[in-house]
Amino acid sequence: MQAYTDSADVVHYIGGKTVRGAGDRTQAVFNPATGAAARRLALGEAADVDAAVASAKAAFPGWSNTPPIRRARVMLRFLELMNRHKDELAAIITAEHGKVFADAQGEVARGIDVVEFACGIPQLLKGDYTEQVSTGMDNWTVRQPLGVVAGITPFNFPCMVPCWMFPVALAAGCTFILKPSERDPSASLFMARLLKEAGLPDGVFNVVQGDKVVVDALLAHRDVKAVSFVGSTPIANYIYETGAKHGKRVQALGGAKNHMVVMPDADLDQAVDALIGAGYGSAGERCMAISVAVLVGEVADKIVPRLAERAKSLIVKNGMEADAEMGPVVTQQALERIEGYIATGVEEGAKLVVDGRGLKVPGHENGFFTGGTLFDNVTPEMRIYKEEIFGPVLACVRVKDFAEAVQLINDHEFGNGVACFTRDGHVAREFGRQIEVGMVGINVPIPVPMAWHGFGGWKRSLFGDMHAYGEEGVRFYTKQKSIMQRWPESTEKGAEFTMPVAK
Repeated sequence: MQAYTDSADVVHYIGGKTVRGAGDRTQAVFNPATGAAARRLALGEAADVDAAVASAKAAFPGWSNTPPIRRARVMLRFLELMNRHKDELAAIITAEHGKVFADAQGEVARGIDVVEFACGIPQLLKGDYTEQVSTGMDNWTVRQPLGVVAGITPFNFPCMVPCWMFPVALAAGCTFILKPSERDPSASLFMARLLKEAGLPDGVFNVVQGDKVVVDALLAHRDVKAVSFVGSTPIANYIYETGAKHGKRVQALGGAKNHMVVMPDADLDQAVDALIGAGYGSAGERCMAISVAVLVGEVADKIVPRLAERAKSLIVKNGMEADAEMGPVVTQQALERIEGYIATGVEEGAKLVVDGRGLKVPGHENGFFTGGTLFDNVTPEMRIYKEEIFGPVLACVRVKDFAEAVQLINDHEFGNGVACFTRDGHVAREFGRQIEVGMVGINVPIPVPMAWHGFGGWKRSLFGDMHAYGEEGVRFYTKQKSIMQRWPESTEKGAEFTMPVAK
């Protein structure tokens, strides 16, 4: 597979065509493996949001009145095109994000799963019907699309996370505006072109590139009915509060500090593999990455040396190379933030077992590379435990027993994902019952639900009532209407002045 080398500027997609936009602000889009600017991104203004919303609003009546089976057929053609071009899309992701190509292929595959789920929208939109709720009266419910909706998505999954949103929204009859991350924006335009090729009418799907200017314009626009967001907790909180202030439905997924408990009876080979893959995969830039290993009892002394050996031997290089296990982080600023946290951990007294700082990859000396870092003897008071680092840094916390492990996790402000490795069925059952986290894995390190189940955390990892994709996603992008009906032949004569009851 060849690397993505398109050097064209990245612009907006409004009304079925690419447009430069109203402003002249731009910023560089980097190749993280080389550290070089690969293309320039047009940063949108409020006027570009107005244009996109106007286009989406104009397209909404026709698209929402299109029978669901015909909307599903458009999504089915899009599904076929995504499968046909999945490697091209993965190469675009690796070129702008830095994750290894095989990981980018996996991201695209998980996005495709949601597209496939959305193809079942005729079944998913079915309402309920009750005959004869009262004499001569029937009652039924329908789900109708909200209107123009928007998605604000993060850099770490430039294909998968948008696919959590727009396939379900489009299939449900909404029109959509995507504001992708400005760090790796090209995947959004690639998918826009595939949607057009699939037969999606112009204006139904739009992309506005940009920064906070675009976000604030979307949040304030009266014709945007709902906003879905994935990113850090402070921004998720801001999106939720600001969107609610403007009367919007908001689904804002925030940060994480995912723990993996290793019980003394766990299969240590499996646990080590899980911690290495889940801690250092995608350079730790996943909201479901394991960043804390909770080691119970004597298992700590057995597992830390094995983790250290594996962390030191990670193959870190350009993600397009077939043997790469970890690529660069996304930007120079991210690299500096991650290595700054490592310095903080040392200052706080954590034991630095493996130091990934200062890594240089031959031939890519200017790339944004850091190695895998491993800390031991981390305590809950330390910043490297409390805060989301979003990099290849694994912190080991030692606890005496299962109860202490559960309490440690439940006391954390985040509740996105968690895992427990054990052979004990009772421990597994109690862990699933007691843990205050939205997504739980038993001997599964990254328990990302499949497309028909829905994704979402608890506590300060999710602001709003509904999870992403799955049936929760269908509910998010639609509103329920209840209809009660009777006909004159079955209606008693005379005005009624009391609360109506079933007769």
